[in-house]
Amino acid sequence: MALDVGVLASYKKIDETYIDGLLQKEIAANHKKIVVLDDDPTGVQTVHDISVYTNWEKDSIRQGFEEENDLFYVLTNSRGFTVEQTTKAHHEIAAVVDEVAKETGKEYIFISRSDSTLRGHFPLETELLKGDYEKNTGKTIDGEILCPFFKEGGRFTIDNVHYVKYGDELVPANETEFAKDKTFGYSAETMPEYVEEKTKGAYKAGDVTCISLEDIHNMDIDKMEQQLLAVKDFNKVIVNAVDYADVKVFCVALYRAMAKGKVFMFRTAAAIVKVMGGVSDQPLLTRGQMVVKETSNGGIVVVGSHTDKTTKQVECLKELSDIEFIELDATLVKDDAAFEAEVQRCLSAEEACIKAGKTVCCYTTRALITADTGDKEDELRLSVKISDAVQSLVGRLSITPSFVIAKGGITSSDVGTKALAVKKANVLGQIRPGIPVWQTGEESKFPMTPYIIFPGNVGEITTLKEAVEVLMNK
Repeated sequence: MALDVGVLASYKKIDETYIDGLLQKEIAANHKKIVVLDDDPTGVQTVHDISVYTNWEKDSIRQGFEEENDLFYVLTNSRGFTVEQTTKAHHEIAAVVDEVAKETGKEYIFISRSDSTLRGHFPLETELLKGDYEKNTGKTIDGEILCPFFKEGGRFTIDNVHYVKYGDELVPANETEFAKDKTFGYSAETMPEYVEEKTKGAYKAGDVTCISLEDIHNMDIDKMEQQLLAVKDFNKVIVNAVDYADVKVFCVALYRAMAKGKVFMFRTAAAIVKVMGGVSDQPLLTRGQMVVKETSNGGIVVVGSHTDKTTKQVECLKELSDIEFIELDATLVKDDAAFEAEVQRCLSAEEACIKAGKTVCCYTTRALITADTGDKEDELRLSVKISDAVQSLVGRLSITPSFVIAKGGITSSDVGTKALAVKKANVLGQIRPGIPVWQTGEESKFPMTPYIIFPGNVGEITTLKEAVEVLMNK
């Protein structure tokens, strides 16, 4: 059942200054490197001045371990992978992280950062990491923390139900379009039921430990710590949260339990990463902070996401008269020759626009393209083929745009890694809440160009338009 958004204001406020003091002490006492495996590039949507590596070669992982920051990101893009692909990737990452950890003498924690609307390869990815971590370190992982709270995207967990904000309503995630995802759909309303559904009964809803908002707002840290100390056999822990202060209170208890020897795996949205890493708040970015190489060329927006929210955001963007819109006919995807000709048509049109100083928006046909077989992995392969075409609209450019915006998870990963050839980026911050900006490295196709990663499921109807206006307003 949906809730009125006003319920968020009804919760008792926490003395955040006091909690910040407690949390900083716990973070300072924790000397483990936090390695965040991000299943699409949107996971850096809460942090700034943090590195994200787009590969897991040993040199990259070593750089991450040698940084002063408590955490770094490794972009896996595994939400666009098949089961076989993500299995291979996670085994590779677990091996190289452990090898570097031993060589540098540092312990580590894995956070599997995934979608705040509960899509992705769960429980597969954390089970793979658990098995390899235990084999490599000889330690047992006691439990798995699930914290899908993500304030910037309007995701709140109340009484063990995870909600998505739509206007003035909080809608249970299982009633949204995201739960109907062809590859990663689910039906459970409560988080404990979600765990049981996704693990096919291996972990029962009744065995899940739930950290309540009541205990958080009463700041009953000792009780939460005892709950965490009692977790065993890789059972799951659900964190209820309606604000960042709630996550901070929980993390004090979490760090205390870990200091007493408890070991946890994490499957979370982006918010808890910021809290565990002690990343400070920062204002939204200005154009001057993002565009460091001025150019008379236009920018480019590429849109692959098919969520209803994305479609409405693109329609709103059309209110800006000085943007050229080019539609890529994705219905041609099953005919290789016709699809390539369509990509070439779009590429020629966008190059002409950018060269003339005009910003261009390339978007795929809004109709969902389905596989004839009805097989989930075939559906995913078609999506990947379309996304590959979309990224090529950036990767095959012969002219440098003033900025690049990619809309959608798989799309933004492909644009970052394939089109822009980024190996390491610095996260500058956010252009709008929950919408991160990378500054591309010297090795990339367009060095020092702002790359805006716009999730398919984040923002209001006007947010894409607002972001483009910020970048175009010289």
